[in-house]
Amino acid sequence: MMYTTQETVRWVFPGCPERAPWVVDWPALLQRFSWLRAMDGVPQSPVYHAEGDVLIHTRMVVEALLQHPAWQELPSFERQLLFVSALLHDVGKPDCTRVEEDGRITSRGHARKGEYMTRNELFLGTALSAPVPFSAREYIAKLVRYHGLPLQFLDNFTPERSVMAASQSVRLDHLALLSEVDVRGRICSDQDELLERIELFRLFCQEQQCYTAPRAFADAHSRFIYFHSEHGDPNYAAYDATTCEVILMVGLPGAGKDTWIQQHYADWPVISLDDLRKELKIAAEDNQGQVVQLARERARALLRKQRSFVWNATNTTKMLRGQLIDLFVGYGARVHIVYVETSMQDLLSRNATRQAMVPEQVIYKLLRKLEVPDCTEAHIVEWITG
Repeated sequence: MMYTTQETVRWVFPGCPERAPWVVDWPALLQRFSWLRAMDGVPQSPVYHAEGDVLIHTRMVVEALLQHPAWQELPSFERQLLFVSALLHDVGKPDCTRVEEDGRITSRGHARKGEYMTRNELFLGTALSAPVPFSAREYIAKLVRYHGLPLQFLDNFTPERSVMAASQSVRLDHLALLSEVDVRGRICSDQDELLERIELFRLFCQEQQCYTAPRAFADAHSRFIYFHSEHGDPNYAAYDATTCEVILMVGLPGAGKDTWIQQHYADWPVISLDDLRKELKIAAEDNQGQVVQLARERARALLRKQRSFVWNATNTTKMLRGQLIDLFVGYGARVHIVYVETSMQDLLSRNATRQAMVPEQVIYKLLRKLEVPDCTEAHIVEWITG
């Protein structure tokens, strides 16, 4: 399990009040965080947000959170997680807001964009005394990603699957509270209806046994089968007929993937995209089609022999990982994702000593699009941070 709501590292976010009267120093926060200032003047639909721009809404959401008894009663660490999530929940809106031809104001995709921006800002920690610890950062990023789910879950084709998947990354009682203050921190004609929808979400998640903890499955293989089957049953104990294992490495250049493989799987075959680039004399910034094609051919050869192996590349997006996982599972393999992370300072210093150095702008580009794997993606997901 990646996320935790227990404070494993002493961490304090600037500006989060620790006691009553629960007052926020907004001028200090605005001075410190450029992403908060960027919300100023960003318009919103007057139908759903008659209170004004994104910054006004964000301030109202945070104030609603601070005055909510459920938040005040939480342990300090959990209060901080939700406070930062409320501050960042609409951080993607400045980039995603559009005025359509008919005059409507939309911000499609802002939650997904917000997850990336949250991860980037908290990983770099440029306006903080230090980067936010991994588990706290990812918890906040996922709350930002899913903050609209309590209002939208019934629109999904399989609402049960959507809430069970979210429960693997965040506590859904926390998510419901964030969504509730998101509604209370706005002026709209349908506020009561939206609050009723959130109460329905709470009841639904309790029925699905995933409100305050991840939905449990018979075992890791059954969980994988459920999230990768169109009509799965979460109560089904799936028979494990896998015949080999693929270690799918994930991490930015210089994170330490090669070192980890040498320490744990030195005797396994390794399909390394870096090695194939050297073999084919193709640079990292060139078209990678030939490299990927050769890697897949070698993977198929090993899979046909039911041989376990390591696939070593950055694999920073869920879509790319999904394509590879489908390939491996199609040959009867079980998949073990290993995500490796280190600080940006270490990334850049290690990269500078590599024989095939990756341009720094490529590393930052990969960071902006990084999707840290969650446990719905594979049979086993492991997070190595340092």
